[in-house]
Amino acid sequence: MIQFLLNNKLVSIENERADTTVLHFLRDKQALTGTKEGCASGDCGACTVVVAEPSSCGDNENQQLDYKAINSCVTFLSALQGKQLITVEHLSNKQSLHPVQQVMVDHNASQCGFCTPGFVMSIFALYKQGDSVNRLSAINALSGNLCRCTGYKPIIEAALDVCNARVADQFSEASTSTIAQLSALTKTNAGTENLILPKSRQALAQAIRKHHDAVLVAGSTDLALVHTQQLQAINKMISVTGVKELKRIEEADNMLTIGAACTLSGLQSILLNHFPALQEVMDRFASVPIRNQATIGGNIANASPIGDMPPILIALNAQVVLDNGMRYRSMPVADFFTGYKETKLKNNEWLDSIKIPLPTANQILRVYKVSKRIEDDISAVCMALNITLNNNNVLDLSAGFGGVAASPKNCLNLSNKLVGMQWSSIESLKQGQQILLNEFNPIDDVRASGAYRKQLLQNLWHRFWLETNNHEHRIETRVSQHA
Repeated sequence: MIQFLLNNKLVSIENERADTTVLHFLRDKQALTGTKEGCASGDCGACTVVVAEPSSCGDNENQQLDYKAINSCVTFLSALQGKQLITVEHLSNKQSLHPVQQVMVDHNASQCGFCTPGFVMSIFALYKQGDSVNRLSAINALSGNLCRCTGYKPIIEAALDVCNARVADQFSEASTSTIAQLSALTKTNAGTENLILPKSRQALAQAIRKHHDAVLVAGSTDLALVHTQQLQAINKMISVTGVKELKRIEEADNMLTIGAACTLSGLQSILLNHFPALQEVMDRFASVPIRNQATIGGNIANASPIGDMPPILIALNAQVVLDNGMRYRSMPVADFFTGYKETKLKNNEWLDSIKIPLPTANQILRVYKVSKRIEDDISAVCMALNITLNNNNVLDLSAGFGGVAASPKNCLNLSNKLVGMQWSSIESLKQGQQILLNEFNPIDDVRASGAYRKQLLQNLWHRFWLETNNHEHRIETRVSQHA
């Protein structure tokens, strides 16, 4: 059985297709049609809903609810276990509009209205998070929502106004009761015949052995496209998001260990604390609703040649840890990929965690993502470079690349040829460009031609060389507060 709160109503599901999305459950089973289907791929935001769950911080008496916007079109029902699901129909208190709805009216921030529920829910999630909001954080919160009628100015202004003048709402008043109900649900065994929800490492191993025909699922932001875009049935799934061992984040012995089921939004703060250079690429990683669901393990295990995290992890000399319930084995991230959408995972294994060495003195990291849009877009080229210098001598250099081969790649030639050289010399610039010119043979596709990609590699190397030799050359590409 899968149990969750639909607003304040307990919902129990025993017999439902494994590949039923939250969107179709709401529209087809609950007649809650305010949630719209646009792209069915997590891009447009018309399907945005909000889920709330007790925060992992604080004791039982002071616990708060964390509110997060997600794309219901690429989220399966298994993701709702033990959470509260809120849709646009639930915001009104039946006597007046919620402040987030009212401010959209006051700013004339809607026209055709199809996308409006999604914008409202994204702003509602921001409203409930309680932090002060500036223009940049409002734009970031709306990164997963598209509108082609009103334009974004009145929507952004509505978000700024309401999120900086918060008042208590019916959700705040009911928070103690909601937390108690959700806490009770997390203590019960969950799952159905076709949706298996193990809670421990051993339970996951047993589930894989018993249900060898089941597909492992984490955030489902990529897997769901098999169903919504390719129209293929997924008859049985094992969700790993309830396995406590896969949700850990630990620091020890100069190593950061991140469980494979940690969401990208959940690990962002600790990752940026150690590697602030990742700020831009994390902001541009899909959108907020996708980052709230997508996991770091999923981004690696799907072995996409244009995934954003693998090039970064390769450059950071990270290791992946694989598990089968009886023993662990580890390897460099670069060695994990064997070809297009192929990895070294065995049939009975799963990705347990990622181990990242903490930065050392004189280590400089840069990540460059080139795509047609600033946010919510796939890379034409992603290039991560990690260099350690001592008195201008190159002590170490590691690099990761996406979009230039059938799988994410490293480039050992850069390290082999440049270690020991004077970094500020023109020779190091030219040597790196020549290596990158000959290292990859990228293909032509809809995002870029192979020739363009090869030129990009050389140009980005030149940019890296300029930035790390003279900080005045740093080129900022993040969205400004005046966008």
